Amino acid sequence: MKARGRAATRLAQVSEDSGRSGAQAGGTPDAQADGTQAEAAQSDPGKPDSGKPDPGKPQRPAWLEYFVTVVVALLVLGLVNTFVGRLYQIPSESMEPTLVGCDGCTGDRIVVDKLTYRFSEPAAGDVVVFSAPAGWEDGWTSGRSGNPVIRFGQEVLSTVGILPPDEYTLVKRVVATGGQTVQCRQGDPGIMVDGKKVDDSYTLSPRAYPVDPMTGSDACQGEYFGPVTVPDHALWVMGDNRTNSRDSRYHLNDPDKGSVPVDNVIGKARFKVWPVSRIGTVD
Repeated sequence: MKARGRAATRLAQVSEDSGRSGAQAGGTPDAQADGTQAEAAQSDPGKPDSGKPDPGKPQRPAWLEYFVTVVVALLVLGLVNTFVGRLYQIPSESMEPTLVGCDGCTGDRIVVDKLTYRFSEPAAGDVVVFSAPAGWEDGWTSGRSGNPVIRFGQEVLSTVGILPPDEYTLVKRVVATGGQTVQCRQGDPGIMVDGKKVDDSYTLSPRAYPVDPMTGSDACQGEYFGPVTVPDHALWVMGDNRTNSRDSRYHLNDPDKGSVPVDNVIGKARFKVWPVSRIGTVD
């Protein structure tokens, strides 16, 4: 009986020792499962290593990535300049004090909105940028090169807004629209549209140049003219610097009789963005 008891005790000790050895060697069941999964993941050739490039996939060179980025950026700029808006520089004093410009000075840079007039017509009081009608281009010459390769490059740069367009563009204020009659004759208190004096509080004062009383008046801010009925789908435009602006008044003998076809309008002047001291809206 004692022998059997000692044997049973030895068997229990051996079994206990075996259990402890198994726990120390294999760890917990969850740890064993995690270790098995990690080994399986490492040994699975079908799973790509996220930290390393796939050797089987061709890699594009860096220069190609840069080239594609530049091309896409230029295309976006071209679309914006063509359909949304672009920058223009004021080259002369004809729109002072609203817009400032002169030879040799830093003229205002303005943002011209090209979207508004896709859905509406220009209205009296709007400041618009337009392509010069026939007869308005006196003294203008193209700035493009005669070399076809260089000229092509200039056109590309113009499309993305780096160079100005190769066209004679002007900026003036709309005074009358199609069907309206505009004039300023002796005795009139100012520019008259359909018999009513238009607001001239925004014009340059004092006048840049004196007015000859034999041919005009201070009230007209220049020579007498009219009455002129503006054709349909056309505009009568004038500069805010009335005594220093060659506008509709000076082109009565041109094919369009001083008016500007609405189709020539590029867009509406919205904002002054340069120089910093002049930043603001175009009223």
